[in-house]
Parts: sequence; C-alpha cells; structure tokens
Amino acid sequence: MNPVTENRSGEGPDMAGATMEAVAQDLQSGRLSPVDLVEVALARIELVEPKVNALVEVYATRAREAARIAAAEIAAGHYRGPLHGVPLVIKDLFDVEGFATTASSKVRADHLASDDAHAVAMLKRAGAIPIAKAHTHEFAYGGITPQTRNPWDVQRIPGGSSGGTAAAIASGEALVGLGTDTAGSIRIPSSCCGIVGLKPTFGRVSRRGVVPLSRSLDHVGPMARTVRDAAIVLQAIAGHDPQDSSSSREAVPDYLASIEDGVEGLRIGVPENYFFEHCTDAVEASVRGVARQLEREGARLVAFRAPMADLYSTVEFCIVMAEASEYHRETMRTSAALYGDHTRAMLLAGESILATDYIHALRRRTRIAEAWRRAFDEVDVVLAPSLPDVAARRGQVETLWSDGVVEELDNSLTRLNCPQNLTGLPALSLRCGFDEGMPIGAQFIGRPFDEATVLRSARVAEKAVGPWDAGPFPIL
Repeated sequence: MNPVTENRSGEGPDMAGATMEAVAQDLQSGRLSPVDLVEVALARIELVEPKVNALVEVYATRAREAARIAAAEIAAGHYRGPLHGVPLVIKDLFDVEGFATTASSKVRADHLASDDAHAVAMLKRAGAIPIAKAHTHEFAYGGITPQTRNPWDVQRIPGGSSGGTAAAIASGEALVGLGTDTAGSIRIPSSCCGIVGLKPTFGRVSRRGVVPLSRSLDHVGPMARTVRDAAIVLQAIAGHDPQDSSSSREAVPDYLASIEDGVEGLRIGVPENYFFEHCTDAVEASVRGVARQLEREGARLVAFRAPMADLYSTVEFCIVMAEASEYHRETMRTSAALYGDHTRAMLLAGESILATDYIHALRRRTRIAEAWRRAFDEVDVVLAPSLPDVAARRGQVETLWSDGVVEELDNSLTRLNCPQNLTGLPALSLRCGFDEGMPIGAQFIGRPFDEATVLRSARVAEKAVGPWDAGPFPIL
C-alpha cells in the first residue's frame, strides 16, 4: 500500500501517517516518485504552516529540481539507499549552500551560506532532499521555540531549541530532519511533539557548518518518526570529518544490523535518584511501564544511581553561558539591539562568569563524565523520563510541583537532559504514553559510541507502544 495517503481531514494526499522507511520502499520500487512526494510535502506545508509556523524558509524550487534528478537516478537503477528522494527539514543552524542561515535571529538575517554543513552534505550524498529550514529558539538559546506551535495542541510549546524541526515532522511537513542538542535541544522537542530524537555520542557526527551555542557541549543528531528512521539518518551522517577537530575516528557500525535483536540479557538501569524527582505521576507511570515491558522481553532491571547529580545543572549552565558569550562577544558589541530580549540577557549574564569558575566547571564535568562511565560497568542502558511533564502551555514560565517546589520552566525542560551533554553519552527520546492528550517521552541513555544498543532497546519499547501515530493524533 502506498504510505502517502489521503489525510484524515480528506483534504488530499499527505505524509501525516507515513514513516520514512515505508516511503523509501515505494520510492525504490517505483510505486512512488520523488517528484510526487515533494509535491505532497509542499502541499502539506502550505496547509499547516499557518497553524504551526515551524519553518523559516521553504526550498520549493530547489527541492523540485532535486526530486527530478532523484527520480531519474532511481529509474536508471542508481538507487542510493533509503534516503534517496526523501524530503527533510533542517534546523536553522545548519548551512545549506545558497541559502540564509539565520539561527532565527535578526543578527544573521543577511548571512548566506557558501557551502553545506557536513551533515547536510552527507544527507545530500545519500539522496535526501532538503525541503525547508526549520525555526530554532534564537541561536538555540532556549527550550521553547516561541515562534512555533505544537501540532498536538497549538496552545502549547513544541519544545526547543529544535522545536521547528520536531513540529514539522510531527505535523507531516517532512519525514525526517536534523537538530542540535546542547542541553536537550533534540530530546526536549521530540518529547513535546511525540517523535524520536537521538543525541549521538559527542564527536560521532561532525558539527562543521553549524552555528554553535556551546562548542564543548553541542551535538548534531537525527529527528524522525520511528527508531529505525532515526537509525537510517544517523548512518548517513555519522563518521569522522577531518575538518572538524572534535570529530571522532571511532568506527561506525551498521545501526540496522542489530536493531531488531531485542533486549534479552541486557541490563536496564532504572534510576533511584534524580530522574524521577519532581516529575508528574503520569510521566513516572509511563516510563516505569516501559521498564516492565523491557523486563518482559528478557531484560534485567537494575537499580541505578545517577552519580554527582547535585552538580549537573550548575556545571552545565556555567559552561553553556560562558561559551555562548565568548562566541557572541564581538556581535554583542556591534549589534546587541538585534538580539531578542531573552538571548541578549543570557549573553550579558554569561559575560559575568569568571574564568576561574568556567575552568572549575570544566574540571567538574570531567569528573561527572568519568563517574557515568564507571556506572556503565553495572548497566547497558539507562531508562529515564525525557521531561518531567508534557509540553508546557504557551506563556508558562514555571512549574509548581506537588511538594510545593516552584521550578523555572527552562530548568524543568533541561534538568533531565543536560547530564547527557555533560558526559557526551548517546541518548534517545521516544514517545511512551500520553497525558492530557499530549505525548510523554522516555529517554534511553547508553555508553559512549554505543548508539546501537540505545537504538536496539528503544526499538523494543517502540514496538510495545505501537505505531508512531498511535493514540491521539496531532490535530493538524
């Protein structure tokens, strides 16, 4: 059956219920043309963009041209693989040759990319078709993406900073996309919008051609509708880039080779501290339900204590703020008025951080990373919530927990995600339930460069949860 079908409102064909892998099979067989698929995507964008505002710029002309080339290649027997002819959206931090990279900021309104970011180039080489740039929280400095709305409920945030990418995928504007993650910016919006988001190990994917937030904490990764789709995108973008000094030479495995191997014998760490503190009952119940399902599938549940947990947020934000302010130092002196109020305030605050405090934070980060690596002697994967609650309502600035603690929204969004940026460990967010009609995310955390086990574990949970659009479907 053609996965690009009539949508639920009867307004014509769309990709709202499709997965990339299913579409790829029809593209390879010739049952579906990349030309038709791109037109379906463009029509969907025209329909839903007034409601979600996920995209900065749509590359209609170039996407149509790329689709014609892909169609000719596939027809001639030169099929490049499951990304060939597939439209994708790209967070507006990545350079796409010939187009603006604005980071959703007036500061970079006139910036024109002369080349593709490495990850974009790798996806193009695999045959993927960039169809649009997606909004980010300005310079990725926040967890809300205020200009974009959540397609499950437009009165709620999509999360951030890769909120535009997540909203575009959830609402059917594209099948897969690229995001970045510094303190949860792939996993936060993936949880809010009910999709899959993977932050790979630090160094696994090149960051060349990507506007930085924090050079020592930034990660590039895939966002998709399914675990298998995320694995396919990761396969295309992972690997050493000699022009990126932080790029690892670690060998890249075949991520699909073991993804259906199940969890028999795996040790799944279930946190005793930190990750279930100050989260809703619905979130805790959903994530613990995933743990029980993994146990039924043959995994062994192991009590896990997150090491040095009292330091995570303090160390993370000392590093982020200092490094972000260093990157923006000159622009803040010449164009400060062009920044949004929130980003400007954060950059000014970062300038007050002492060098001694920054160096101390770096040393603490090293200790935290070493402690987590030792903890993985006892477990193979850690299972935790992606967020302590479902997507916040627009305008919400804090959360009141049941014990009377009031937490700023930015902290509640990043609190469960920033440890994986400090440690550089791979982590994936997967929808595992619903509360108030909104998705709940479960997070799978693995050893360095062991994305394969993270994907394998998440795949078992995904099959138990059901298809990516199971349950309440986005209103669009």
